[in-house]
Amino acid sequence: MDPAVLAWLLAQLGTSTNPADLQTRYDRLGSAKAGAVEVLGERRAKLLAERLHLVVNGVVALDQSNNLTGLERQIAALQMATAPDDQSADDTTPELVVAPLRPAHRWLR
Repeated sequence: MDPAVLAWLLAQLGTSTNPADLQTRYDRLGSAKAGAVEVLGERRAKLLAERLHLVVNGVVALDQSNNLTGLERQIAALQMATAPDDQSADDTTPELVVAPLRPAHRWLR
C-alpha cells in the first residue's frame, strides 16, 4: 500500500484508524475500498449490537440511530467512490479526435 492509498483510507475512516490494521486488510482483501467498507461494516455491526435508544427518565436520553444512518450513508457513498488503487482509475487511454480543416476565406477590398 503506497502513501496515497493510506492517505485516502485515513481521510475516509478518520486519522485515529490504525495504519497497521489498514495495511493488514489491504493485503488480505487486495483493495483500499474493500478494506474501508469492511472497517465501516464493523463499526455498523458494533452499533447494532448495542442499544440504539437509551432513556433514563429525568436523567439522560441517548439516541444512536443517527450515527447508524450516517454510517450506512458513508458505506453507500464509499462503494460508489473511486479509490486511488482502483483499476478503472488507471484507465487513462487518450482519445483521438479528428476534425477536418477548411481554408479560411480571405476577402480583399
